Amino acid sequence: MKQEIIEFNKVLRGEEPANFHAGDIVKVHLKIKEGAKERVQVFEGLVIAVKGRQSSSLTITVRKVSHTVGVEMIVPVLSKNVQKIELIKKAKVRRSKLYYVRSLTPKQSRMKYKDMKEFVAAEKEAEAVDEKLNEEDIKAVEKDMEKEVAPKKKETAQKAEKAE
Repeated sequence: MKQEIIEFNKVLRGEEPANFHAGDIVKVHLKIKEGAKERVQVFEGLVIAVKGRQSSSLTITVRKVSHTVGVEMIVPVLSKNVQKIELIKKAKVRRSKLYYVRSLTPKQSRMKYKDMKEFVAAEKEAEAVDEKLNEEDIKAVEKDMEKEVAPKKKETAQKAEKAE
């Protein structure tokens, strides 16, 4: 029964959303409607909690400190009002919920971050290696097909000559 619910939620969810973890710094682009106008508001902060990973309603709690006041926002990741969520930095943390950060000052809550440029470069290298492997596989399959097709072409050519 539980597996059926998980599959149902995956279908509702559609494409797989970005994989967020506690400790990530993200920029959330929200659509705000003010009367007849619509604009995009950016909220940048630390992900302190991720809830509902297996459900169709994944939410993240994002916290930032603005003018010495802590501001938290619970963001439903799959909402239509969320235009996009950008991952800025990743931190190495050893907890899944960082609620203790609420009691810390911004200076105390600094973590060791890894810049996303390194991750992007590593992902591009991995994709390049995959593409090379795929190209090599394709070339090998093409050579095998040529070996199989070449005798058949000769046979059909010979049959055509005999028919004439």
